Amino acid sequence: MTSTGRTGRGYALRGAAAAVTVVALAAVTAGCKEQPVSGASAAPSAPESGNSPADDAKPGGGSASPSASAPSKEPAKASPKPSASRTTPPPTTPAPTADPQGKVLMASGSEGKQVRELQARLRQIGHFNRTPTGYYGTVTVAAVQSFQGKRGLSRTGKADTVTWQKLLGMTHEPTAAELNPPTTRPVAKPDKRCLTGRVLCISKNSRTLSWMIDGKVVSSMDVRFGSQYTPTREGTFSVYWKSRHHVSTIYHTAMPYAMFFSGGQAVHYSSDFAARGYNGASHGCVNVRDEGKIAALFAAVRNGDKVVVYK
Repeated sequence: MTSTGRTGRGYALRGAAAAVTVVALAAVTAGCKEQPVSGASAAPSAPESGNSPADDAKPGGGSASPSASAPSKEPAKASPKPSASRTTPPPTTPAPTADPQGKVLMASGSEGKQVRELQARLRQIGHFNRTPTGYYGTVTVAAVQSFQGKRGLSRTGKADTVTWQKLLGMTHEPTAAELNPPTTRPVAKPDKRCLTGRVLCISKNSRTLSWMIDGKVVSSMDVRFGSQYTPTREGTFSVYWKSRHHVSTIYHTAMPYAMFFSGGQAVHYSSDFAARGYNGASHGCVNVRDEGKIAALFAAVRNGDKVVVYK
């Protein structure tokens, strides 16, 4: 071939190669999707379905395993084991224990000589501020509580063995005058109507009753009167009826050792007066709080004896 012919063939070959290149570029710009290159560091494009490759793969299927560059699914974290439940043991009932202060010897409602001694001993050391009555009422309960609190004991208000022993160790045996003092109040000067004969001489101002024979005081005791709504009558009367175990038909309350002198009004023992003192009042009667004294008075007084009630 001539050189001119070779040159023409060369140009022809170059033209063909150029045409192939143009066709290839046209195919790329037409929108064909590139496949990820194995080992490439670029991140893969997101799958069209919205699921990760691992989610799409079915176990036992024929699809190829994902390439090394595909992100692997993190293994599921094991759920924490529940901690062992702490069960609270059922409450147990404690076994009964003995009273640390010992056996109860006296308590509210008790009566008798030992109660009177308790009151007299408490009075010696300033815990009971009135005459012993022999009746364990609210005043005695408060006095025992006061004593127990000062000595570091439980303030039960009951005279138990420990309380009693401590009290014995701090006091002396009460004298007859301490056990049965005449009154807690000074006896008033007797009204002139009381100076002759056998008289129950009763003073409202001093709140005392004196049993007098021919102007001499035989015994005296504290008394309480009616309230402003049921006042005790004043004047000179006489005992017209005695009733040892009397019960009021109006108020249905006990009136032991009753000595009636004016209608339904009488001199009688009052357990309420013994328990509460002057915090209460009668319905017009003359209340006595010392049962021993009223019992002796009841035995001595006769029907017809004079009764004088004055200011």
